[in-house]
Amino acid sequence: MDSSSPLHVLMFPYLAFGHISPFLQLARKLCAAGDVRITFLSAAANLSRIQSLLPALPSVTVVPLQLPALPGLPAGAESTADLPADSPAVELLKLAVDGTRPQVELLLRELRPHLAVFDFGMHWLPAVAEPLGVRTVFFSVFAAVSTAYFTVPARRLHGPNPTLEDLKAPPTGFPAGDASSIRSVPYYQAANFLYIFKSFNGGPCLYERVVKCIESCSAIMAKTSVEMEGPYIDYVERQFGKPMLLTGPLAPEPPKGKLETRWAKWLGGFPKGAVVFSSFGSETFLTDDGARELLLGLEMSGLPFLVVLNFPAKRVPGGTNLPGGGGAEEELRKRLPEGFEERVQGRGIVHSGWVQQQHILRHESVGCFVCHAGLSSVMEGVVAGCRLVMMPQKGDQYVNAKLFAGDLGIGVEVERRDEDGWFAREAVFAAVRKVMPPPVMTEEDEEESENGMWKKVKEKHGKWREFLMNKELQDGYVVELVERMRKLANA
Repeated sequence: MDSSSPLHVLMFPYLAFGHISPFLQLARKLCAAGDVRITFLSAAANLSRIQSLLPALPSVTVVPLQLPALPGLPAGAESTADLPADSPAVELLKLAVDGTRPQVELLLRELRPHLAVFDFGMHWLPAVAEPLGVRTVFFSVFAAVSTAYFTVPARRLHGPNPTLEDLKAPPTGFPAGDASSIRSVPYYQAANFLYIFKSFNGGPCLYERVVKCIESCSAIMAKTSVEMEGPYIDYVERQFGKPMLLTGPLAPEPPKGKLETRWAKWLGGFPKGAVVFSSFGSETFLTDDGARELLLGLEMSGLPFLVVLNFPAKRVPGGTNLPGGGGAEEELRKRLPEGFEERVQGRGIVHSGWVQQQHILRHESVGCFVCHAGLSSVMEGVVAGCRLVMMPQKGDQYVNAKLFAGDLGIGVEVERRDEDGWFAREAVFAAVRKVMPPPVMTEEDEEESENGMWKKVKEKHGKWREFLMNKELQDGYVVELVERMRKLANA
């Protein structure tokens, strides 16, 4: 490519907004850093929401793809948000993405971008793009530790169907000693990881898709940094024999607008840093028992709290196909312990539905964030200045929690039972107490806050928050990324 011409990048994330959002964030960063033009692909039904997240970016063109109709995939379902989390149709969505291959090939022939940045669902894309002279970059929206633990060739040593014992241990050559806090994982987490190797509807399993993506592409891209994940980055590069292009951690951008009056008024009634905020995102759900123990543990803390509990999508008469459907409040009431509302009146709120998470986290009264350890949520919590209590529920969340609590020393995990992951209210209370001072401080508490976990977490948190908030450093990552992408396009 001519060094004076814009770098044309085609971007194709998987059809889940947990994947689309990091691609959009990357698109905004690339456009701000240099002379870059982007063509963004997604299913037609997602375009309006995508365009609303790309204001004042004329260098980005959003192109709709038509998903093929598949038996079992509801009409109009064009992202995971349109489907119940436990629906078999979630797996059919991967096959629908596979069905867009002819459209994508035609676009690549017409547009001839310099690079195609793609996601795990498109293991076939390099075979289409590379013969056309379009270099391909697999963009992992997960932490490097996730790729290192789950989807490296060393996992093949166990064959196509690894056992629970296989998955409890890291793969051969995984960082050890001081380089990683992960020595093994408990039984219930290994059981969850079996999903990665399960095939649905005759398609390739998740492991096969990801490894094929990485083995076939020109380079790997990850939203991380050497400072945070150096040993895992090195390991992945060695495993695949190809470079990792680092975007930097892609710290969340400041939210637009203001916090809703009802939340601002309620939070404003408490001292600085006193409130515990808990949310598990839009696609991670606690069991009934888990919700009860969480609420009772927060009640035990004596601290004010705001908890967001959402439920798997369902259709109810007169309702909508959204988390909780039309019966969200009814679902919420079912999970509240007897007498709970009366006991916590004035200091505890439980809500179902969407909230302005970043605005809430950044409110001066919020001091602790109890979350599922999703990568974006953890980053939002750290940047907002909140101490972390992590309760991972599935997949990459488990290794994220170990990265942040174990390797980086930011926050703590709630203690769980090894065989099934069950946790007690006392464990929630203990985890919150490790990072938050009690509402009334005794002399013993004061001594503990000076010499114990509170101080250590505060120091570590301050260090990494400063790193993530260093605009010059973060912008430098993206500038270097654009330079490496240009070199790759010319290779």
